[in-house]
Amino acid sequence: MKMVSWNVNGLRAAMKKGFMDVFQEFDADIFAVQETKMQKHQKDFSFPGYYEYWNDAEKKGYSGTLVLTKYEPLAVTYGIDGHGYNDEGRIITLEYENFYYVTAYVPNSQHELKRLTYRMAFEDRFRAYLAKLDQRKPVVLCGDLNVAHEEIDLKNPKNNRRNAGFTDEERDKLTALLRSGFTDTFRTLHPDTVKYSWWSYRFNARKNNAGWRIDYFVVSKRIFNSVRKSEIHTEIMGSDHCPISMDIESLQP
Repeated sequence: MKMVSWNVNGLRAAMKKGFMDVFQEFDADIFAVQETKMQKHQKDFSFPGYYEYWNDAEKKGYSGTLVLTKYEPLAVTYGIDGHGYNDEGRIITLEYENFYYVTAYVPNSQHELKRLTYRMAFEDRFRAYLAKLDQRKPVVLCGDLNVAHEEIDLKNPKNNRRNAGFTDEERDKLTALLRSGFTDTFRTLHPDTVKYSWWSYRFNARKNNAGWRIDYFVVSKRIFNSVRKSEIHTEIMGSDHCPISMDIESLQP
């Protein structure tokens, strides 16, 4: 199965920047989108051949997630256990016969870490939720996790030590998730590769490749050996993030 994840920083804006061409070229079995920044009823486009599952934020033009899949799931859950964080449209879970597919847009801790406490509570609830799913079936998690895990995952680690996305607290939460039975597919397959998935719009960051790797495919450890590829597509424009993809065998929807 081919799976793709992309924070598009506004789906309607991305549509004007070639999103549909990228979507069709990938021809993914499951394609997750974060930061849709729209309500489903506002769309004037369609995805033939795909089931659509939207989790819109209550606040218009903010957050939101979407999963497009060729395979109808057994069940769909929005938020954590069907309720948590649905006001910001941050999580969608598809249940298939042999696995769970989860996409997430993790809250940003914001300037001066104004939302770090909120973020920490989210992390703990989300990790517990994933662990509960993992007890039933293997889990594939993808999305914008809003954290650069190690120093290799951002251009200027020393200068960003206490900035949102690279605090010890945020990094420790991802470490805790991985230690609870999950694998960061890209870093495990490419231990020494420097590649980023997000660049600020300021200071010519993308041109200078001053980026961060904050988008991930994370899987239950017991299915990691089925992962054939985990890639970051830095050449694809259209957002301040680029798409990431994973090819995995042995998972049948």
